[in-house]
Parts: sequence; structure tokens; C-alpha cells
Amino acid sequence: MPRPTLLPTEANSQTLKRHPRALGGDTARSVGPSLADLSSMVLNNRSDSPQQLTLGRKPDWLRARMPAGEGYDRLRKIVDTNRLHTVCQEASCPNMGECWNRGSATIMILGDTCTRSCGFCNVKTGKPKAVDIDEPRRVAESLRLMGLKHVVITSVNRDELPDGGASIWAETIERTHEACPGMSVEVLVGDFCGDEAALKCVIDAKPEILAHNMETVRRMHPAVRPQARYQRSLGVLAQIRAAGLVTKTGIMVGIGEHDHEVLDLMDDVQRESRAHILTIGQYLQPTRNHLPINRWVDPAIFAGFKTEALARGFVVCESGPLVRSSYRADAQAEALARCMPRK
Repeated sequence: MPRPTLLPTEANSQTLKRHPRALGGDTARSVGPSLADLSSMVLNNRSDSPQQLTLGRKPDWLRARMPAGEGYDRLRKIVDTNRLHTVCQEASCPNMGECWNRGSATIMILGDTCTRSCGFCNVKTGKPKAVDIDEPRRVAESLRLMGLKHVVITSVNRDELPDGGASIWAETIERTHEACPGMSVEVLVGDFCGDEAALKCVIDAKPEILAHNMETVRRMHPAVRPQARYQRSLGVLAQIRAAGLVTKTGIMVGIGEHDHEVLDLMDDVQRESRAHILTIGQYLQPTRNHLPINRWVDPAIFAGFKTEALARGFVVCESGPLVRSSYRADAQAEALARCMPRK
């Protein structure tokens, strides 16, 4: 059945309700001088005269399956019944149809509203609701019903909380291990504003894989992640690796970086943390109010990135147009287990 067509004014209204940003984003604090000037790309989101960019046609190699199927329906029912959020839905992941139909999803904890305003992300920005202290129990129970071998759990940033939500993170991991003893747990965390004690709280819960995404190259950070720091994210990965956990990070390309900067990022990550897993995917502009796509990266370039990553010391690299941090994360974990020596 065809979707109803929205008039331009209706589409604008829906987008602005979801992303009520001030001109150029609404950063929480000063980030210092920018290394990249994207002022020409700033959109005026004011309701009286909004500006928009035309979303370009995707190349032929970017095709994703529409959400459907028995597995998709089963997983969605579990998610809805237990009042959970998934990054698949909130971030408009292009792989949701494929992953949900084979019984794989990425659970998002600590609500659905982020305190940060990254220029690439489709998760809502604003003041979050109070922390749901029953969420760890519901997540664990849901995952028990799903019967997965591997799960990815992520969250919005909760910079307003004293520990950034680390205590909820730890309880969620521990309850999930108790409820699903045969399942490996991968978690994707933020930077906790550089609070090492908060990160240690998550580390001490001992997830099988602990990930933190660099997202983009050093030069692009002020524009793409205005409330984050490139060096701080490297420090997060270093702390995870020093604790002896499997360390993972991910980036997107096509947002304004150059190929040599991607290789420089690989070198930085390996020098600081010797991370095990790297994912590289194409940036897809979620709405006209997000940073524009700079280029469509050819699959051959993604293949070259994978070769370079493995040569630089990453044990596993998933690199392709539709790759996301949690895409085929179960297969990444299996590949890592095959490559790493048994203890």
C-alpha cells in the first residue's frame, strides 16, 4: 500500500518537532575554535522561513530491505510490549529490515532523547525525561525472550546526570548476563564527558565487547560532534583496552573527510588503544536539517579501507556503504573469536 504523500509544509513541521534546533545546532558548551568552517552548510530551521537542501539520489549500491517478515514482527512485538527503544528505529537505520527479520536488534537505553546535538544523528535532541530505573530489568527480560547469541546495547548521551547514566549501564549489563548466560553482550557507550570513574563503572560490569565510536576524522569533529572531543574519544578507547576488554570503534565517511584522514584516524586509534574492531560506513543524511552528504563513497574505496585497517593492526574490520557499528555485530564477534588466541 503506498505511503501518503506529505506536503512540504507538513514535512517541515514533522521534522522541526523532532529536531527543534536553533540555527546551526544547539551546543551545550563552547568547543573552542573550529578546524573546519561549514557555515555555508548551516540551515535556517526557523519556522517562519525554513531552508532545506535537496536530498540527492542514492547510488545503485545503496539499497536496503524494507522492514517486513515473521522475524521482524516477532521482535517488534517484544520491543513494543516491554516499552523499549531501539537505535534501529530512533536513528532510522537502513538495515533495520534485514537485521530485525533475522532476530537481531540494537537496544537503546536511558530514554530516546539525547542531550547532545551531533550534526549527523537522527535521535531526538532535548531535555530527557527522568531515568527509568526499571529499564534494566525490562531490557534483560526482553533479551531472554529474543533468545539471541549476541546483542548490542547502546544509549543516548545523558550529560545532565552526575555519572552520565553509568550506573544504569552497569545494572543493564549485569541483569542481561544473569538472564541470558549463553549470550555475549556488546555495548556502545558515549564518552561520559571524560569521567574515567563513570566509564570504569561500565567496564567493571564486564561486557564481552565495549565500543565507543570515533564517528569522524579529527578535522571534522568540531562540526560533526560539537560537544565531543577527538582526543577524549581516543582516551575512552585507551581506557577500555587497558582494562583488557575487547575494544571496538566505528566511523562514517562521505561527510567531508579525505581518504588520507581516514588512514590517519586508523593510525591514531591503533597508537592510543590497539582497538580490535573497526566499522566504516557511508554517512546518510537523515533529514534536510542535518549535515549534507559530501560524497558517495565507492565500494572499491571501502574495500581499500578494510585492507588498510587490517594492515594497521585491527583484527576485524567491517567496511561497506551500509555498514553501521552494530550491523552484523554477531558475525564480527565470531570473526574476532576465530582470529584471537584462546586464553
